Amino acid sequence: MNVLNSSTAPNAGEYAGDEVSAIVLDPGYSTTRAGFAGEDVPKSVCPSFYGQVDSQYLFGENAIHQPLGNIQIKNPWGSDGIVEDWDTATKIWEFAITSRLTGAKATDPTKNGLNDGTANGDGGETMDVDMEGLENNEKPLEDSPLLMTEPGWNSTKAREKYIEVAMEDWGTPAFYVQKTGVLAAFASGKASGIIIDVGASMTTVTPVVDGMVLRKGVQRSPLAGNFVSNQIRLLFKQSQPEIPLMPHYLVTSKTQVDAGSPAQATYRKFDIPPTDGFRRFEEERVLTEFKESVVEVWSGQGGRFNNGTNEEIAKSQPGRPFEMPDGWNQVFGAERYRAAEGLFDASAAITDADNPRPKDEHTIPKLVQAAVQAVDADIRPMLLGSIVVTGGSTLLYKFNERLNNEINLLYPSTRNKLIAPGPVVERKYAAWIGGSILASLGSFHQMWVSKKEYDEHGPSIVEKRCR
Repeated sequence: MNVLNSSTAPNAGEYAGDEVSAIVLDPGYSTTRAGFAGEDVPKSVCPSFYGQVDSQYLFGENAIHQPLGNIQIKNPWGSDGIVEDWDTATKIWEFAITSRLTGAKATDPTKNGLNDGTANGDGGETMDVDMEGLENNEKPLEDSPLLMTEPGWNSTKAREKYIEVAMEDWGTPAFYVQKTGVLAAFASGKASGIIIDVGASMTTVTPVVDGMVLRKGVQRSPLAGNFVSNQIRLLFKQSQPEIPLMPHYLVTSKTQVDAGSPAQATYRKFDIPPTDGFRRFEEERVLTEFKESVVEVWSGQGGRFNNGTNEEIAKSQPGRPFEMPDGWNQVFGAERYRAAEGLFDASAAITDADNPRPKDEHTIPKLVQAAVQAVDADIRPMLLGSIVVTGGSTLLYKFNERLNNEINLLYPSTRNKLIAPGPVVERKYAAWIGGSILASLGSFHQMWVSKKEYDEHGPSIVEKRCR
């Protein structure tokens, strides 16, 4: 065997580490994350929502928040966490990759700035261009293998669509798809455990053993970040007097007012006002700010929040102030605990005619219980010893404390251990980080599905190779 030193290059077969700049794509309901394997954080994080004005599509953070007349805000994902509108989803994913990672598609060489006029300068014949060469140049991932993430319950049809888009539309030389639960476990340095992922549209609990998802144990529920936002909306609506929810784009200037006093602001006027859907989308940004700065999860000490005495204790705690974009402000006391309580206790959820009480089996403690019940009894203690917490909505203040208390109530005799990364980035992008680690391993190279294999076997190869 050759002894490597700094002056000799390794042989082709000896090292397969950095020369492949694989791209990791982690699409979700709220944002789509993309970046190069081996890096710590995704370079590109763009909204999965898109704007549509007549037949024009708008992608990216800056474009979708412009209050244009008749702008419709849409999302290609279904409420079950599976893509519904494939054409637009692939455009969003391609935007996430090309806007920050690979650059846009090649343009017509006759329009590249050097050949602005015609070939002989004064209206002669236009320059001949090798359009076939241009065609081959147009695919955004020609030099980069692609690792994509998928939910634990993804359908065979959706997985085949992933590889089809990557190979045929984007021209990637190699492809792999892995489940988000497994990747979140890898990001925390675990091959086995229970992964609790609370995202925007879904909460999922996934048992993983030796890097394999136990599909029979995968549990999911709609009680997640969007549910908490909706609870805040109901809290504002049912307050006496009702709390006004005013999005940023409507306010041009504001004057400072005392807490609880009506706002004194100047509002924007529009010739063609944006749609109700756009307004609701912009209100979500305010609800997200409220969620991040005010909402608190009751820690679970002394039982559930709504057992009477705990509400009294909460009232004695110092409140938290919040100011709306138009200057209206208030200090929120015990009510700030109510918004997230429905995640753990269905009977405590805020309801009205359009928003019925959630099902008990959809709460996080019940999901964990159902997932543990579905696996063999002898591996339960091992799984409960590695409970990985991930997803942006788990960053709610005191969420982990409450989750820990709930799990210890359910399983008092086992050694339960919660693994929740401290840095915000690691918690929000755990699946992407796991994918970045996996795709940069030299030993992972044999796992890729090559273009040649895809051409031989078609999209169905993804089921055989990506387990």
